[in-house]
Amino acid sequence: MRKTQKSRQTKETQIALELNLDGQGQSEISTGIAFFDHMLTLLAKHGNFDLNIQAQGDLAVDAHHTVEDVGLVLGDAFKTALGDKTGINRYGFFVLPMDEALAECALDISGRPFLQFSAEFAKAKVGEFDAELVEEFWRAFAAQAGITAHIRLLSGSNLHHAAEAIFKGMARALRAAVSVDPRTQGVPSTKGIL
Repeated sequence: MRKTQKSRQTKETQIALELNLDGQGQSEISTGIAFFDHMLTLLAKHGNFDLNIQAQGDLAVDAHHTVEDVGLVLGDAFKTALGDKTGINRYGFFVLPMDEALAECALDISGRPFLQFSAEFAKAKVGEFDAELVEEFWRAFAAQAGITAHIRLLSGSNLHHAAEAIFKGMARALRAAVSVDPRTQGVPSTKGIL
């Protein structure tokens, strides 16, 4: 089983996380940020990852540190759980509709961290959640996971739907990329390493 436990403790956040890449989409999420909990629950469900996250952060300041640090810890957990990446598909792509919103998500588990994020969230809020933190989460995740990710919001006027389309689309792309292909011998790279 490809699973791991990770934690991070700073003066701003305390995070404990458990991840099973070969799970059934079960989750127990508590970050103190209701909308973010909802997005992480969607990520687990649609990725078929078992995910437990308990996070406390300096929410009296704002949600930025908590969201970014959860992204860092989750990205590190993905990287660890994947091990040497033997047999994985490596690439994942999904276009996800969510009512009027449409998100295109493509990624490469390459060992080369990069995020191209194209979505207009500006200074808007979804409930009490700063919508611009969607990008911050995925940037932190990509950096620690060592993935190249391209996220484009092709349409969407409702920010809840737009964020949900991105999280579900990334979940499905990740699910495809981390899946093991029995025909793949070793690491899926001519370099012999990812």
